[in-house]
Amino acid sequence: MSQSQSIDQWLATARQQLELSSHARKLQDNNPQDNNPQDNTARLDAELLLGHVLQKPRAWLYTWGDTTLEAAHNEPLERLLARRCQGEPMAHILGQRAFWSLELEVNPSTLIPRPDTETLVEWALELPLLATARVLDLGTGSGAIALALASEQPSWKVLGVDVCLPAVELARRNARSNKVRATFLLSHWFDALAGQFDLIVSNPPYIDAADPHLAQGDVAFEPRSALVADHQGMADIEHIISKAAAFLVADGWLLLEHGYQQATAVADCLKQQGFVDVGTRHDLGGQPRITGGRWPQTWLA
Repeated sequence: MSQSQSIDQWLATARQQLELSSHARKLQDNNPQDNNPQDNTARLDAELLLGHVLQKPRAWLYTWGDTTLEAAHNEPLERLLARRCQGEPMAHILGQRAFWSLELEVNPSTLIPRPDTETLVEWALELPLLATARVLDLGTGSGAIALALASEQPSWKVLGVDVCLPAVELARRNARSNKVRATFLLSHWFDALAGQFDLIVSNPPYIDAADPHLAQGDVAFEPRSALVADHQGMADIEHIISKAAAFLVADGWLLLEHGYQQATAVADCLKQQGFVDVGTRHDLGGQPRITGGRWPQTWLA
């Protein structure tokens, strides 16, 4: 698409290319009937790519659709469009993703924040915690959960930890750019931590290594270490649950994101460890996604 084109013409051509590439990927995955919403956004993707290069909002593109694109825009547009046609996530191409009320920098070192994880944030904010609550986010990645909670409850002392140093550095940058006060440290789960917390949250790896979806969509571009866990995806969840009580105050809460098919197993694991008030919340698609429980006063860690 190197010849002079108007905005509307470029968007139409880009949309067509994106739709064709999406269909080709579905055929390669032997799933041509897949209706994954992430693959049905060709028009939106094209608008976001063009807006990114032009540094204009999408509304501007609608108003000035007959404007001829400058020659200097051709190369960056073709390069970004080619990346998207290869299936690379829009978040990686644009370098950012909205989560909660925040605009987060993202890169291939962490998971891409997803709207379904906001279900965990909503539940956490409903809990009857003190204004001075200590909150721990395990495997914080981009810092999405920790920063969302800290942005809503500035008096909470929010700590996010990750085993990946680039992720910790990314979370710190996101805290600065969003002007949210939270602390981020390097730690493999609880290994470098001491003290107790009123709330522990986590979106840990929970996908089985044999899951075919690991080779499809955005997931194919995300770090396996942040996605895959042993024991049919339950190993890290089980580890967190087994260790969490020692780091929770009496009546402290543990909330965990998990796969849609894992809610019963996670709830059973929590109950076996002595957690009470165990429950599950459903994500935006109606799937069981977050399970949590309270550590009671009558139990000893």
